[in-house]
Amino acid sequence: MKHSFLPVFLLMSGLLFYPLSALGSHHEETTAVAAGKQYPNNEGKVVDVMDTTGYTYMQLENGDRLFWIAAPTTHVKLGDHIKFVESMSMENFTSKTLNRTFRRIIFVSSTMIKK
Repeated sequence: MKHSFLPVFLLMSGLLFYPLSALGSHHEETTAVAAGKQYPNNEGKVVDVMDTTGYTYMQLENGDRLFWIAAPTTHVKLGDHIKFVESMSMENFTSKTLNRTFRRIIFVSSTMIKK
């Protein structure tokens, strides 16, 4: 029986152009939404906001993705374009103050409203 290495070669050559590390590099929660404006990965448009003592939780939209960030108390409005500096992300984070569990949330050290 003759084996063809062509499928393996094609798979491996594809990985050279799109490495495995890139497959897992997105930290955003990927919830499908209508296609919006695409920003850099550390930016988004505020579509929901909740304030607690010491933190502002913001749901951001970036292209077709929705994701949550938690920042030191920040005064933002719906529709603001936010740029942030990521500190870490967490899976299944429960905010006792909000009595809510976020499937994935990005904790950020700072935010800036872009004009």
